[in-house]
Amino acid sequence: MRIFLIGFMGSGKTTLGRRLATKLAYPFIDMDKEIESHINMSIAEYFKEYGEEAFRKIENEVLKTSTYPESAIIATGGGAPCFYDNLDWMNKNGLTVYLSLSPKALAKRLVNATDERPVLKNLKGDELECFITEKLKLREAFYTQAKLTIKGADQTPERFSAILKEGNYLK
Repeated sequence: MRIFLIGFMGSGKTTLGRRLATKLAYPFIDMDKEIESHINMSIAEYFKEYGEEAFRKIENEVLKTSTYPESAIIATGGGAPCFYDNLDWMNKNGLTVYLSLSPKALAKRLVNATDERPVLKNLKGDELECFITEKLKLREAFYTQAKLTIKGADQTPERFSAILKEGNYLK
């Protein structure tokens, strides 16, 4: 089964995704890395040079034209489900899992990563948490359309795979 991990930046899509892929013996695909390979530059550089709209078009194209193994863990970018029909496409082509964390937990995880994340540039403390809170309000309408929601910052591959087995998502 293809498992698309969605959620806000810092929610653990890449870290937990890699660990879950190892546990399940599935390949791991990081869509951000796929996009960077496609555009031959970092996402931060692309954002700066071409803007978000151009990035979202590339993101949509890479998402839908990549070849995915039948069983894989795919970590998407935080905004990927919120543009075009990306979420519908992911729901039709696999299991979407929303990794849900509170704005406070996300801010704590992201406080030292603002330089490499274009939309967080120069945000610190309360300003960072307010930004995350506002963005989450907009994005949750998309994230909550995932077929499965996993809450909490303390998820482990063992707990995650148990939830997948309980829901009969894994054979």
